[in-house]
Amino acid sequence: MDIKLIPAGNGLDFTFPALPEKIQGKYTAKYQSFDIISQGTIKVPRGSDVAEFSWDGVFFGESKKNEPIVRTNSWKDPGECVKILQNFISNETILNLIVTETWINVDVTISSFQPRPVGAYGNIEYSIAFIQKKPLEIYTTNELSIAQFEKKTRQRTDNSISNDSYTVVSGDTLWGIAAQKLGSGTRWTEIYDANKDTIETEAINHGMSGSDYGHWIWPGTVLTIPG
Repeated sequence: MDIKLIPAGNGLDFTFPALPEKIQGKYTAKYQSFDIISQGTIKVPRGSDVAEFSWDGVFFGESKKNEPIVRTNSWKDPGECVKILQNFISNETILNLIVTETWINVDVTISSFQPRPVGAYGNIEYSIAFIQKKPLEIYTTNELSIAQFEKKTRQRTDNSISNDSYTVVSGDTLWGIAAQKLGSGTRWTEIYDANKDTIETEAINHGMSGSDYGHWIWPGTVLTIPG
């Protein structure tokens, strides 16, 4: 069994040198509530919430790298392991978390990472947690029961909004482009919404059924960056 992190776009894969004792996974359903006269409140399933994964582990120092628990061909200096994971967090990198020999193969981001140097062997204990990266879900105003949503949207549309353009290069992701152009990777959905037709057409032109909500983009594609 191996635990791997594969960055979206450019970047080197990372394999955890030693397996944790156990991995915690959390899958939950989400519901939409309705108040119905004479029947009270009912809850209707509305898909699944984001999955979460976490574990506690150890990065073993050089004097311990030949221990049976350590995969020698994946061993890295504990300080380097910590630096790699911290860079993933700083860059808001979307990662494909794969635990071989299990069903876990999910796009995630690191939600927390706590390294703790211990002992005389250069070991670093750590706790790490991941949260699933899911595509944006769109609801109608009726589903959300927000009367003001349509009014606010119309007002914003009526205002003049200046847009910029960006040409995709190799290794780009919508998250990275949003971080560069809009100041935060979490605003990638704004770029996807503004370029949905272009992104999906490019995906089909490259032989795919779709872009997986902007997960796949290609060099040379010109994107409109919302103002």
